[in-house]
Amino acid sequence: MDNHLELIVTDGGERMDLWLADRITDLSRSRLQKIIEQGQVSLNQEICLQKKTILKSGDVINIDIPPPITSSVMPQSIPLNILYEDEYLIIINKPANFVVHPSPGHQDGTLVNALLAHCPDLQGIGGVERPGIVHRLDKDTTGVMVVAKTEPVLRSLQGQIKAKTATREYFGVVYGSPKEDSGMVNLPIGRHPVDRKKMAVVPVEKGGREAVTHWQLEERLGNYSLIKFQLETGRTHQIRVHASYIKHPIVGDPLYSAGHSVGVNLTGQALHAFRLTLTHPITQEFIESIAPLPPEMEKLLRILRTIHNKS
Repeated sequence: MDNHLELIVTDGGERMDLWLADRITDLSRSRLQKIIEQGQVSLNQEICLQKKTILKSGDVINIDIPPPITSSVMPQSIPLNILYEDEYLIIINKPANFVVHPSPGHQDGTLVNALLAHCPDLQGIGGVERPGIVHRLDKDTTGVMVVAKTEPVLRSLQGQIKAKTATREYFGVVYGSPKEDSGMVNLPIGRHPVDRKKMAVVPVEKGGREAVTHWQLEERLGNYSLIKFQLETGRTHQIRVHASYIKHPIVGDPLYSAGHSVGVNLTGQALHAFRLTLTHPITQEFIESIAPLPPEMEKLLRILRTIHNKS
């Protein structure tokens, strides 16, 4: 892509960031917004810092596209369990106790460190600290994740998740046995008002964001249940918060199932992203990636089934 572009508006009435995103498809709208805010865009020879500026027919836009910022994150040779890979994207099965991206207290040894060693060209895609990351999994949530290798693919995959054409399904072992066999939790989620490490059900007017989780009972195991969850939205800790709110917290969850215990040592919560479906942004191929349950979760289910069958 050229570092400098001059574009002439022939059809006015649209916001600048939206207009640019429709025409510069190699860059995400969020990146274009940052370029505008950084003063790299001029409108009719004057710097324009407002992404919401409404364009008029005949306007001339000049944009200087800065090179991707080199990430400060160092590549580290960490083994990856790869379910699918080509030149455009990579799908992995993330283990427990594996942080996705660097954060305070986790400056290295993360999935991003591993990805930069495996795919050096990820530098700068989608942002400095999270190159190519389409969606997150919590540190101790295991399972399927997809990472984009180019900016257009990142934009397409994020769009599929937002449009709900890509699906993410999870298995979780929860405390208790729901009365119903299936249901939906439609409650907004935001930062916990007291404990900043936690999320909580928070009204929209107080900063909560829409969060929708569908659930289906797979197996009753006495005082426990195996449930399949499907996400419509992707809020931080969404399944864990919603499961706790309906009084069926995830087994082993250190934040949302306090006071509960089960006689199995778990690395973290018994929550596993087992299936991801999407349409390949380039080939339009339908891709279904399935990650088998991790050994710890298999062991937990064996023990619970044994106890249940004896009762």
